Amino acid sequence: MTQTKVEAPFVENNRPFRNLIINGDMSISQRGTSFAAVNDDDYTLDRYKYDISGTDVYQFTISQSTTVPTGQGFAKSMKFDCTTADASLDGDNFAIIATRLEGQNLQSLKKGTSSAESTTLSFWVRSNKTGTYIAELFDTENDRVICKSYTISSSDTWEKKTVTFPGDTTGALTNDNAGRLRIHFWLLTGTNFSSGSLATAWESRNNVDRAVGQVNLGDNTSNEWYITGIQLEVGDAASDFEHLPHDVQLQRCQRYYQQIPHTASASWQAYPIWGVNSNVMVTRLQLPVVMRAAPTGAFVGTRNTDFKAYYNGGYQTLTNEAVADTTDDAVRFDMYSSGAFAANDSGGLYINTTDGRITLTAEL
Repeated sequence: MTQTKVEAPFVENNRPFRNLIINGDMSISQRGTSFAAVNDDDYTLDRYKYDISGTDVYQFTISQSTTVPTGQGFAKSMKFDCTTADASLDGDNFAIIATRLEGQNLQSLKKGTSSAESTTLSFWVRSNKTGTYIAELFDTENDRVICKSYTISSSDTWEKKTVTFPGDTTGALTNDNAGRLRIHFWLLTGTNFSSGSLATAWESRNNVDRAVGQVNLGDNTSNEWYITGIQLEVGDAASDFEHLPHDVQLQRCQRYYQQIPHTASASWQAYPIWGVNSNVMVTRLQLPVVMRAAPTGAFVGTRNTDFKAYYNGGYQTLTNEAVADTTDDAVRFDMYSSGAFAANDSGGLYINTTDGRITLTAEL
């Protein structure tokens, strides 16, 4: 029998779930594929939140794009398209795309100990706006930051970037399901965040040190910026991007956000309901993925158009609805109607998958 020796580096570079980033390949976007006039703290593609500050008029449309690096195994990227420009930023302006990580997924960093590990961030990026950009780790629990610059050298060309952050021996991260670390990609900034010295070593947060040298991606409506293949891993070197199966990536995203129906493959989807009293119907569904915490819920769509309750041979007029009695793995929907119901009588809730859905959020 022939034996083959497997070298240690091969095993190391293929250890499972080495990427601390969820949806680094931008393959999951449950909320939609294009987001215009995005507000501060809005989520766009799954696990990515847009953070902005200031009152100036710069604006981007954020979308899931099929423009990707050739031959790297990616099918999607995240695109920023400047739609309203501002070439003269106020001091308090900034725009950041961020992803947030739970403390219990960060214990391997050994942060706050003498054995603190380095981490390496790698990603593919493309823009017609060349120059210096900033990537940042922000420890929100201990209010500490470290920042690294990278350069987009060639216009409209995909470039792979790798930056390594030394370990931080100050400030441990709690082993829980709260957001403890953020990864920030800066897009523009005013002087309030760029007039100091770049924090290339861990330091207590001093805003003027966070984005020194950052270009203004919002200074012209011709500007575009793409990113994909984001990977953050323990160690001082980048390994190949960890491509996960689509279903695994979707389930990881659904820990933070789910919507019902989960698919738009049919015009309507039905869910069983039963009467509680003369004007209340309920349904309770087991969620396909346990969420980070008991979620908040919202009905998206038009009552009696995108949501219809069928009972006793006809559709009932809904006057209100609510998401109630949620746990991390189940949720109850209450529907109020002016119709007459009997306790324990059954019917159906029909949701138009074109425009209607129930959203469940347990984001960081």
